[in-house]
Amino acid sequence: MSDLPLERAADQIRAARTAANRLAVEAFFDEPTNTASYVIHDPATKRAAVVDSVLDFDAASGRTSTASADAIIAFVKREGLTVDWLLETHAHADHLSAAPYIQREIGGKLAIGREIITVQSVFGKIFNFGTEFARDGSEFDRLFEDGDTFSVGSIPASVLHVPGHTPADMAYVIGDVVFAGDTIFMPDFGTARADFPGGDAHQLYHSIRRLLSLPDETRLFLCHDYKAPGRDTYAWETTVGAERAGNIHVRDGVDEDDFVDMRTRRDATLAMPKLILPSVQVNIRAGNLPEPEENGRRYLKLPLDTL
Repeated sequence: MSDLPLERAADQIRAARTAANRLAVEAFFDEPTNTASYVIHDPATKRAAVVDSVLDFDAASGRTSTASADAIIAFVKREGLTVDWLLETHAHADHLSAAPYIQREIGGKLAIGREIITVQSVFGKIFNFGTEFARDGSEFDRLFEDGDTFSVGSIPASVLHVPGHTPADMAYVIGDVVFAGDTIFMPDFGTARADFPGGDAHQLYHSIRRLLSLPDETRLFLCHDYKAPGRDTYAWETTVGAERAGNIHVRDGVDEDDFVDMRTRRDATLAMPKLILPSVQVNIRAGNLPEPEENGRRYLKLPLDTL
């Protein structure tokens, strides 16, 4: 069966590799959450996008701050860029998104995959948000579907739906570069967990194999790194070929049953991310913090004995 969105993405990557105008990528790594955010831009037009930004959050005190986002904003201003897009690969469970703050400061349309509606429905019930929480994705400016296209300046971009870690995970193919979110990690670290509500290890396997059918030279930029055993530095860039040859969980030759068995066993040993409860309830609101209550303070919920 033909996979037209994937075929078109592969054609886009091949064409972009020979184009005179190549996408520029600047990474910003937040060590407290092990998150890589990106500012990407078209050098010819100075049009840009921000991928998976981080709002600093201290769980012990409940304080938010914007140092990570401010570094992104400073870079954008210093380089004279115009931000058209704020791209979220999914509703993160390990950090709060800074997209609304960045949008207020320097603009851009906030986008995520359409299946965020499913995630909003599941977690809206977990957090007992009530009818005032719309659960229709309307907090975002654009809900992408598999195969949708857009651009960063003159550089073409397309979207691949890659569920499994969550139902809403998207990979952004921009020029000859893929921003893969949490779906896959560096070859020596493996793959994302699939045990969150709505996650599915079978889906994750197929999503990864879909990404790994792109041309071998395709650059993959990842959302996280945790320094695999024996590696002393953080890394967040790899290639499709390197993943196919050496990913410890899903390299070529690992079949679906073996992967699902490994992933299920491994996930059963993992603790919940330390920021999952604050992160998800903020990120399903497109990174917007709860409205202040009558005393002027904002509050997050902690559902007990649930996850």
